[in-house]
Amino acid sequence: MTDDAVNELAGLEERARARSRPAGEEGLVVCDNLVRVYRTDGVEVQALQGLDLVVAEGECLALVGASGSGKSTLLSILSGLDLPTAGRARVAGHDLLAMGRRERLAYRRRTVGFVWQQTARNLLPYLTALENVALPMRYARVPRRARRERAAELLGVLGIAHCRDRRPGELSGGEQQRVAVAVATANSPRVLLADEPTGELDTAGGEEVFAALRRANEELGATVLVVTHDPLVSGQVRRTVRMRDGRTSTETLRGEGGGGEEFTVLDRAGRLQLPGDFVERYGLRGRVRLTAETDHVGIWPGTLPRTSARPPTPPPSPGSP
Repeated sequence: MTDDAVNELAGLEERARARSRPAGEEGLVVCDNLVRVYRTDGVEVQALQGLDLVVAEGECLALVGASGSGKSTLLSILSGLDLPTAGRARVAGHDLLAMGRRERLAYRRRTVGFVWQQTARNLLPYLTALENVALPMRYARVPRRARRERAAELLGVLGIAHCRDRRPGELSGGEQQRVAVAVATANSPRVLLADEPTGELDTAGGEEVFAALRRANEELGATVLVVTHDPLVSGQVRRTVRMRDGRTSTETLRGEGGGGEEFTVLDRAGRLQLPGDFVERYGLRGRVRLTAETDHVGIWPGTLPRTSARPPTPPPSPGSP
């Protein structure tokens, strides 16, 4: 192996070691009061409405929510493909609002990797799997021999070494998406973003792709954020963030045993989104009343009399002590 190849591989290893170092108290990915407004033909659409999100280095996190909740907009901003209207967004020390054109290009080449839902957007049809994976390293000026060795290694790690000499048209959908994960991790990114990567696949293919994403997280050291509607995917990560109306609304945290507990998210402005079934069950509309209790905050319908801090206690049933 040439000296240039050795030096480049050493650089890749150093970046891999850097991923295991603390990224600061705030987190590797930090969104603070993030706003994105689109204006078309005089109409404003608020895709993100003051979103807060912190992702620690090494996490594998699922983003879920209804269509139009802002998930894909958030990934476009974190990938450097779009700019927020207001707020703060930092990824691995990069201020996404302040980056110039050259810094943004370098950011997309080295700091983040991206996997699209549509397999045709991820791979060039006239290149083999090995050549597709090696291509991002060519743009990063990695020597040719090191590119091929790194590409072959990634295909092996992700369980698709047998695909190295096949073109995308000769691969199944699941194989294409696993090659896409290899492409996205070719330059050892700190963050791997995936937008519905299993959306066009059957259950078996989707499981294989998510297994590749887990390997990228656990063995290659990338912090993974995956947008998904697939409950099988969101149920296999430690942390699932649900978005609604352009903000994070709830988070589900899972322990080693797989059981999860759902939390409502209180953002930095003190706002929270109550689950819809709670709103319906307790008739919460418009104004609501808050009461400060010893160890919690009470939320009551605003129609209660002002003299009552809480609904009256019903009388005991007959025969009760």
